Amino acid sequence: MHETLLPREFFGGRLRRLRPPDREAFQAYRTMPELGRYQGWSSMSDVEALEFLAKMNRAPLFTLGEWVQLGIAEAESDRLVGDIGLHLSEDGGTGEVGFTLQPSVQGRGIAGRAVREALQLLFAATRVTCVLGITDDRNTPSIRLLERLGFKYLETREVVFRREPCSEKVYALPRNNG
Repeated sequence: MHETLLPREFFGGRLRRLRPPDREAFQAYRTMPELGRYQGWSSMSDVEALEFLAKMNRAPLFTLGEWVQLGIAEAESDRLVGDIGLHLSEDGGTGEVGFTLQPSVQGRGIAGRAVREALQLLFAATRVTCVLGITDDRNTPSIRLLERLGFKYLETREVVFRREPCSEKVYALPRNNG
């Protein structure tokens, strides 16, 4: 049912399924320490990346309790430049979003437009009433993006991330703003 929802075009890019031929581009940005610093993912070997891309290519969209990663691609070349993770809670009532964009295309509004498109897809295809965005409080670009998209600050949580204490800011976007 949800398979007809992708790809989705937006100004300057495309939201689409990840696929094994994306491995080189995926690995190019997913191995950058500065991008992975605040992320829940870790670098992968080429074999692990191929397996992950194949899994995400065939994963059902919006399975209760699961994450799905979608690719952000350039409009003209369809070259992968980032990805967006979408999570659906066990009860289907809330979602969560995470995003990564390679540095060479940052600052052009692509991430904001791609995340907006992903949120519209999530709200249209599910009964989610609210989507959370959770980020390290040192990740200023992600905080600014969430706020530009209309997410409202909820709370700061003190957590241990990668064996280091840190503060996470939690933002929420209700359905009527999506």
